[in-house]
Amino acid sequence: MALSSILTEAEIAAGLQSCQAADSFDYKTFFVKVGLNSKSKDQIAKVFGILDQDRSGFIEEEELKFFLKNFSASARALTDAETKAFLAAGDSDRDGKIGVDGKTAFIKM
Repeated sequence: MALSSILTEAEIAAGLQSCQAADSFDYKTFFVKVGLNSKSKDQIAKVFGILDQDRSGFIEEEELKFFLKNFSASARALTDAETKAFLAAGDSDRDGKIGVDGKTAFIKM
């Protein structure tokens, strides 16, 4: 399943536009721009499944680094600082990964 089945091309473009420069990624802004904060829990779970590249049931730091590439192959990778900040924001139990339940609450922030 592709993200384009959940998000419009315009939403994806707006989200990616908001963080083109290195160290400009802000997850709250990104979630609003792509419309994730207004999606249903089921739709967010589908997005989570796409982002969980290794199908572990969690999104780990390495998967977060390439988070934007899930939206467009031409998007940049997150910097180490952006990746660590993103993980820290979504990792409510501090186990080094984000589970689907945490991701849903995190997106709705």
